[in-house]
Amino acid sequence: MNQQAVRSAAIATFAVFAINGFVFASWAARIPAVTRILDLTAGEMGMLLLTIAAGSVVALPLAGSVVARIGTASTVRTGGFTAAFGGLIVAFALAQGSVTFTAVGLVFFGVGIGLWDVAQNIEGADVERHLGRTVMPQFHAGFSGGALIGALVGAGLSAINVSMSLHLAAIVVLVSTAMVLVPRWFLPESKAGASMVATGGGPAETAPKGRSAWTEKRTLLVGLVVLGAALTEGAANDWIAKATVDGLGATEAGGAIMFAVFVASMTLFRFFGGRFVDSYGRVPVLYFSLGTALAGLVIFVLAPNMLVAGLGAVFWGAGAAMGFPMGMSAAADDPARAAARVSVVSTIGYVAFLAGPPLLGFLGDHVTIRWALLAIGIAIVASILTVPAARPLAESEFESVER
Repeated sequence: MNQQAVRSAAIATFAVFAINGFVFASWAARIPAVTRILDLTAGEMGMLLLTIAAGSVVALPLAGSVVARIGTASTVRTGGFTAAFGGLIVAFALAQGSVTFTAVGLVFFGVGIGLWDVAQNIEGADVERHLGRTVMPQFHAGFSGGALIGALVGAGLSAINVSMSLHLAAIVVLVSTAMVLVPRWFLPESKAGASMVATGGGPAETAPKGRSAWTEKRTLLVGLVVLGAALTEGAANDWIAKATVDGLGATEAGGAIMFAVFVASMTLFRFFGGRFVDSYGRVPVLYFSLGTALAGLVIFVLAPNMLVAGLGAVFWGAGAAMGFPMGMSAAADDPARAAARVSVVSTIGYVAFLAGPPLLGFLGDHVTIRWALLAIGIAIVASILTVPAARPLAESEFESVER
């Protein structure tokens, strides 16, 4: 394929990841404000956040089939417009102080984010394969960088008391414009999964059904690796700001800045992480990453002040950086089965990413949200135990993964 087309697709994929991160962080950074506007406890806010998870759980298992039918570009657009529609509903609901309409909007937001995420990861794996080097962490660095900007914007708007409704309305305009323009630069053979199949050497009609990957032992174990990493990242996205406000007495802006510190660290390590993977291998990098995440989490929770908590957030973000992108790469090792396996691993990861943090909110009602974060350590240890499943597949192992 024309290398200029591949480079253009890489830039477009990076941009789509970045916009996705910006949108998600714009919401996450202002969760304390939403909690205040709707007058909710941590447990009640956790229940509200479950509506995002519900929408994504519906969309994620279907996303691989949607990509195979309409292509990655159209799936990203569909997801983006659906998320934007959800954002409009949430903006209206917050202006009215309605918990019910906020929940409805977040369901649509979750559906959109789910479709968008699977499609961008499939496109990213395809671009990575054409480039012949590890770039998936850089795409996820785009997500983290977008999230960093979103967090800083959220902190700034919170500090000057800009309403959440106006904030969300502006994001809707941004997303809608980007969805029209950016995906047109995706790889053309992504359409109907053609590239995934063609690079695997098999005809399109032999492409596997998305649900078949749920019977594969390795795919499920890779999903468990991603589960711990996703819960680690998701818990920070949803709760590090509030844990800073409640546990350390910081302002809402201070909580958003702590979130920004976490995201900045994660972005930096994702941007350079591909070089470490190419030099030392996927499995050693995953062991190091998950161990660092566990150490950073403990430091943050036990920190006596903002400075030490910030140090913990740096380690936490660095450790959370590589698990999700390396899981996506592992799922896409065999290009002929990439769409189905990425869909499965994304589903497992996003259930943890979206459903786990709200459950921490319920626990936080009893022990405070800061101490509740320690529960993530159990999932991190489980992920460490399943890391060997993510080793790269040799070509001779394609289509022969144990079922």
